[in-house]
Amino acid sequence: MARAVGKGQGPNPKSARRPRGEAPFVTGPQAIDPELAQRLIGTALEHGGDFADLYFEYRRSASLSMEDGRVRTAGGGIDMGVGVRVVVGSAVGYAYAESLELSEMMRAAQTASQIARAGAAVAPEAVRSRRIRSCYPVEHEVVDVDGAHRVELLRRADKAARAHDRKIKRVDASLAAVHKEILVVTSDGVFAHDVRPMVRLSVAAVARRGKRTETGSSGGGGRLGLSYFDAHTPETHGREAARVALVNLDSRPAPAGTMPVVLGPGDSGILLHEAVGHGLEADFNRKRTSNYTDQIGRPVASPLVTVVDDPAIAGSRGSLNVDDEGVVPRAHRLIVGGTLRDYMHDRISAEFFRKKPSGSGRRESFRHVTMPRMTNTLMMAGQDDPADIIRSVKRGIYAVKYSGGQVNISNGDFVFSLTEGYLIEDGKLTAPLKGVNLIGNGPEALRMVSMVGHDFALSDGMWTCGKDGQSVPVGVGMPTVKLDQLTVGGTAV
Repeated sequence: MARAVGKGQGPNPKSARRPRGEAPFVTGPQAIDPELAQRLIGTALEHGGDFADLYFEYRRSASLSMEDGRVRTAGGGIDMGVGVRVVVGSAVGYAYAESLELSEMMRAAQTASQIARAGAAVAPEAVRSRRIRSCYPVEHEVVDVDGAHRVELLRRADKAARAHDRKIKRVDASLAAVHKEILVVTSDGVFAHDVRPMVRLSVAAVARRGKRTETGSSGGGGRLGLSYFDAHTPETHGREAARVALVNLDSRPAPAGTMPVVLGPGDSGILLHEAVGHGLEADFNRKRTSNYTDQIGRPVASPLVTVVDDPAIAGSRGSLNVDDEGVVPRAHRLIVGGTLRDYMHDRISAEFFRKKPSGSGRRESFRHVTMPRMTNTLMMAGQDDPADIIRSVKRGIYAVKYSGGQVNISNGDFVFSLTEGYLIEDGKLTAPLKGVNLIGNGPEALRMVSMVGHDFALSDGMWTCGKDGQSVPVGVGMPTVKLDQLTVGGTAV
């Protein structure tokens, strides 16, 4: 069935389920060859347009969850289809087909063309295959591992968490894996194919002492296969979830007020992603709704701050060999020495700003239009010793792990909740804290950076970014960073 989406973003219906074993569109009997792809592009442009593209997707998924030692759910599915986009200026005619039958694909191309209706027909360029490097070669994808083996991975995490301490009373664990293939064909001749594996393990532990109960979690993964568990064993995640739960058993109410905050390496990159990264996506700046609009070339952060979005980190959750518009992405330096240098562009925003596309065009699936999105967003390492950063704080907060947060793109205001944090007193970490909320403004927070550690760490692959109803996997990372002043929302003064 072909579905029209219109000039913008449409609904996200449930994925069509197909029989297991159906062949991927690039290798099976329904293979898409350049001749067929060019025919579809020509149909999409039969009523004119500046640009058109096709996004073919084939997706196999498998998931498994265990609750308190028992397998609770097991699932999987196959989804496949094509999205057709016709671009006229900044407007988009979009339609998709949940089938690779020729009639359905042609209907989607005709529908997108009718929505756009830009004028006379436009002839597309001859398509040509594009060679791309691979950031995530995988030999044994977890989605192809038999169910008994996947269950055993969860049991190993469960066993390790329980063995860590007798106060661990419950363990839940889940494993999700995806094999995804995409093929992007564009009216300016691109024919680019990519295979995108993904795996994610999550473990949650519950600790109890007397009447008090606390939780802890751990997880990770990325564009990796079974080899992920060689370096990050289920036992490691099980013990880490138990450790955090036990730390939280000893936690006390957080102080409230304005004070120095030290962001720990790795996971703290999610604060950078939310509070700063979204404002650097070019569509918000094209529409003039970002607090970074018209700020290119101006100081927007401490001179110690350099922020990069890098899609080529081997195996990272946010990495891409080619973006969803067929552009080979490159690492781009967004903020350098505190000065704003660039935004993240898709093809529409790049045309608007008269820039080259940066390879930041992403979408959740063939049912969605592309938009500028982050991949792996990082703050680069500095010169300071992390221990010296802690010692420099008389009284403040050390932030380690996060449950998520919210940000207002237009002004950069944010709120983040911690799942692991500590009080800093006289330059030392003392009591673990609960109920810590970090409240501030992204640009103002970056101006408060006074020390940056040399201990850069990439967060293990666990983050998913939401924007305009679409979710995509991302990576984050940063070193230890000191913010001289930030509002802490707690329960005691």
